Amino acid sequence: MDMTKFEWTREPEKYYIDSRKVEIVTVPHTDLWQRTYYHFQNDTAPVFQMETDEKFFSFVVKTDFSESYHRFDQCGIVMYLDSENWLKGSIEYENEEFQHLGSVVTNGGYSDWATTAIPSSVKSIWYRFSRREDDYCIKCSEDGVKFDQMRICHMNKGGGKIKFGIYACFQPLLEISGTFSK
Repeated sequence: MDMTKFEWTREPEKYYIDSRKVEIVTVPHTDLWQRTYYHFQNDTAPVFQMETDEKFFSFVVKTDFSESYHRFDQCGIVMYLDSENWLKGSIEYENEEFQHLGSVVTNGGYSDWATTAIPSSVKSIWYRFSRREDDYCIKCSEDGVKFDQMRICHMNKGGGKIKFGIYACFQPLLEISGTFSK
């Protein structure tokens, strides 16, 4: 993966990038969320992504968040178009017993959140983000071989040129390696 094609939307406090991985350390209380249910808007998470007009592709990354131990620490994949139109797939740390494997889709300034509880002992996960014109699919895997569907969605503003990549919130040290394929 050519890391020179990626750029920051909100640079994190600290980061390290080489040809095989990205490490991100964020400041506390960063997040991506818009309005729904909790009524707050938070558009502060560091996002590292590249731009493409490819209509059919998959992007695979492996995340390691073994340093995450604060409630709401999260990291994963993202397609961030603007503050009111984006999607993300991630694990969000809750406590020593469980965390949330989930996805958020934000269309027109309103987020939704779909989650399932997984053990807090899971510290590494793979994500596959796939595009089919203006429709998207997020899958996850614990071994990088067998992927399970997390979410299929339509993005109202996702039919043209997009940006996609990785993000981190709260205080995680995020280590990511991945591939991009057509």
